[in-house]
Formats: sequence, C-alpha cells, structure tokens
Amino acid sequence: MSLATTWLSLSCALALVGSGCGGDPPRSGDPTTAKDKQRREAAASGDAPAPAGKWGGWRYAGDRDDCFFLVGKRCFKSEDKACAAARCGKRKCEVTGGGPAAVSCAK
Repeated sequence: MSLATTWLSLSCALALVGSGCGGDPPRSGDPTTAKDKQRREAAASGDAPAPAGKWGGWRYAGDRDDCFFLVGKRCFKSEDKACAAARCGKRKCEVTGGGPAAVSCAK
C-alpha cells in the first residue's frame, strides 16, 4: 500500500469519526420519539385521536359479570330471560354471535 492510499484512508476515517454517528443534536422543538412525531403529525392534519382514558364507559345496561346475552343494549345472564325480554310471542327467539350474544326474534 502506498503512502498516499494510507493517508487517504486515514483522513476519511477521521472525517467519519469527527462527524459523529447521531448527526446534529435535536432542537428543543423537535419530537424526540417516533410516537411523539406521529402525534404531532396527526394533530397537524386534524386526525388527532381522543386522549387516552376518555372512553364512553360500559356500553350496555346491566352488570358486566352477567352480560352473556343482549337484547338491544340490555344484558341478561340466561338465554331464557333474554328471550322473554325480546317479547317474540309466537315467533322463535334467535341467538347470534357471542361475547355477548345478540338475541332477536325470527322473521
């Protein structure tokens, strides 16, 4: 290896080390994390989600532990009570889905 090649390699290596790996330090107004950047971009475009912890609460009437069958927004523990609340009369009571299951009258 010639002296010129060695000198060129050494100067390039020093230039890379001198510039640092992280580049410029962040300015005070710049986001520091990707999540912070996403929040700022969403807010700027008008797509900002609701703040964490602001949900509508329990969405059905009744106890959470006893909500196995739904008639409208009312929870029931047993299928028989849910069918009675649906007031199907002579029509058959239908149960569809799960977690909680929706109860309706057959057409």
